[in-house]
Amino acid sequence: MQDLEGKAALVTGGSRGIGAAIARRLAARGADVAITYAHNGEKAAAVVADIEAAGRRGLAVQADSADPRAVTAAVNQTARAFGRMDILVNNAGIFPYGPPEDVTLEEIDRTIGIHVKAVFVASQAALRHMGEGGRIISIGSCFAQRVPHGGVTLYAMSKSALIGFTKGLAHDVGARGITVNVVDPGSTDTDMNPADAEGADGQRALTAVGHFGAPEDIASMVAHLASPESRFITGASLAVDGGHNA
Repeated sequence: MQDLEGKAALVTGGSRGIGAAIARRLAARGADVAITYAHNGEKAAAVVADIEAAGRRGLAVQADSADPRAVTAAVNQTARAFGRMDILVNNAGIFPYGPPEDVTLEEIDRTIGIHVKAVFVASQAALRHMGEGGRIISIGSCFAQRVPHGGVTLYAMSKSALIGFTKGLAHDVGARGITVNVVDPGSTDTDMNPADAEGADGQRALTAVGHFGAPEDIASMVAHLASPESRFITGASLAVDGGHNA
């Protein structure tokens, strides 16, 4: 399926895990795809090589999502390189974990900076380039709706903010033919949360299906939301979590 032919996308944090799977899937569907990465240029280059192997243009931009100016610059660089901007996937994230009384102000600022401020400024910059058919898709978390254990207060707070952002922005840009949605993954087998790590069995027990998802499961939903078929879906929080929130 090549329903994204001629579209240009940016996936933040696209050098590994869910972000890399999304970048590859969008390219397979016909889009030119840029990714941002914070540190690992080799992994970013490998993703770009896969995008180009699919016959699309690829671009890697070094940008720490904790730096709002770098995020804005990455959006504008993508639009210049591809001549347009149609799809923004706010994927970059971190996973702070631990008792709330041990959380530092620096951790709070960085988490909110990456999960909330970066999403807002990237979307703000992208909207200056988007026209009819534009898509803004953020990667949230199943913890935004249900928190079954401790240690994730800061993470859950930051990810739940994306629901309000998505619902508000959907109203602001709906008349322009732009949709805004958030995808809430459950336990997904990545280097950030391996399916064979200590505590993984406890995560599996919280799902209805009894197993972790793959990054490609999240990428499939994002690709659908990026496509013309999703034109009547906006302001939605969509669980791809194996029944974690069932």
